Amino acid sequence: MKTVNDLGDLRGKRVLVRSDLNVPLDGETITDDGRIRASVPTIRALSEAGARVIVCAHLGRPKGEPDPQYSLAPVAVRLRELLGRDVAFATDTVGESAKGAVEAAGDGDVVLLENLRFNAGETAKDEDTRGAFADELAGLADAFVSDGFGVVHRKQASVYDVATRLPAAMGDLVHTEIEVLRRLTEDPERPYAVVLGGAKVSDKLAVIDNLLGTADRLLIGGGMVFTFLAAQGHEVGKSLLEADQVDTVKEYLERAAADGVEIVLPVDIVAATAFAADAEHDVVPADAIPADRMGLDIGPASSALFAERLADCRTVFWNGPLGAFEMAPYAAGTKAVAEALVAATARGALTVVGGGDSAAAVRQLGFQDDQFGHISTGGGASLEYLEGKELPGIAILETTEA
Repeated sequence: MKTVNDLGDLRGKRVLVRSDLNVPLDGETITDDGRIRASVPTIRALSEAGARVIVCAHLGRPKGEPDPQYSLAPVAVRLRELLGRDVAFATDTVGESAKGAVEAAGDGDVVLLENLRFNAGETAKDEDTRGAFADELAGLADAFVSDGFGVVHRKQASVYDVATRLPAAMGDLVHTEIEVLRRLTEDPERPYAVVLGGAKVSDKLAVIDNLLGTADRLLIGGGMVFTFLAAQGHEVGKSLLEADQVDTVKEYLERAAADGVEIVLPVDIVAATAFAADAEHDVVPADAIPADRMGLDIGPASSALFAERLADCRTVFWNGPLGAFEMAPYAAGTKAVAEALVAATARGALTVVGGGDSAAAVRQLGFQDDQFGHISTGGGASLEYLEGKELPGIAILETTEA
């Protein structure tokens, strides 16, 4: 894999860095700066090497035109604080502000461009439209560093097309992410357990299909578990259910049994009268959820069961919260799994929190990043890698010259 070292001496060179700075905002307040912090080491290293660093990223899903609520201006403020140095902020991406900021940059200076997705060409399906925007981005720089792992599964201008137009390599963040994922897929230490949660089983079908040939245990929670319980013939009340996936899940359960893969399902559920923190709720057996209730977390016996089934594991990958962790009454299952991963890390196991809601959950529940082996910055990219899919933003780096 081509890394920054393969680009040679970068002093005085303009280096375009594709970072992932897509952080949650409450107005202009950043509520979780994890992705910014993860991006800082590569930006700092390039700056200290004397490069003129041009950082580009997206935030949210604007409709291909400027939208103030998705401005990266608050990110520029936080990036300055974390780097401990000035960061020039361009109010456009490839316009006069960007060109002026890049032209004024000296060796070691850092420029942050405005949201890439304010330009329709960034995410365009049409290759000519996307390519035209990539030409403008590439025109700002002498080299390209891909360091936004959360977008490497997207064939977008700043992820894929720019790498065909400039000497290109992956940054330290992307390199670390790929190395960790390879440890999960190429001869992982065993026992190897995968914990899957989140709302929909349909989002995880491909990864479950692939993991049935890799993992020793699959622990299932979150909203997706009710499709598994329904596949076993149990009543799930008003819980989230994807009825069109029940037959597929039945097939997975049969395959797992035939292949010796252990699937661990909850034995009890926290069932509530409504999706609300103040709703009446009780712990009920997983096979006896009342018809007028919805499951919003795994129960205490399930938390203990999951912790026990993780206790001897040497490798653990976790993607998706086990319940509606944003509401205190339904956070205990997610917290219990996080605690089990912390214990596994302490005894030397490789533990990987697979980005997205899982990363947000562990931070919201008071855990520190360094309590886990690795917290991924890209939930979607991690899952697609584990599905066995080719990631366009990685594949293009392997075919172009540094």
